[in-house]
Amino acid sequence: MKKRDLIIIASILVIAIGLFLLVNLTKKPGANVVVRVDGEVVAEYLLSVDGEYELNGGTNILHIEDGKAWLIDANCPDKLCMNQGKISYNGETITCLPNKLTVTVTGAEDDFVELSW
Repeated sequence: MKKRDLIIIASILVIAIGLFLLVNLTKKPGANVVVRVDGEVVAEYLLSVDGEYELNGGTNILHIEDGKAWLIDANCPDKLCMNQGKISYNGETITCLPNKLTVTVTGAEDDFVELSW
């Protein structure tokens, strides 16, 4: 490898680490989760209230504990939605494609800014 190649690789690595740190240090914890079935909002739950909730007629079970939400049961064949882990930061989402279900973390109402054009 030439010296120029090493400089390019090092530059890309520094940029990647910088972007990784920027994304992870600016994460904001969410306040609630929004449940959508087929794109339509069907429920909202606070992350500060522990509980288990049947979603989509019982096809999925959402568990909320210690400010984190995750799916503990699903009737879909691959169960990938259960393996997506716990979500707690704004914008994180769990998706169950066979059941057309999404669970998305959102922030507190005062975090939102309404845009008018």
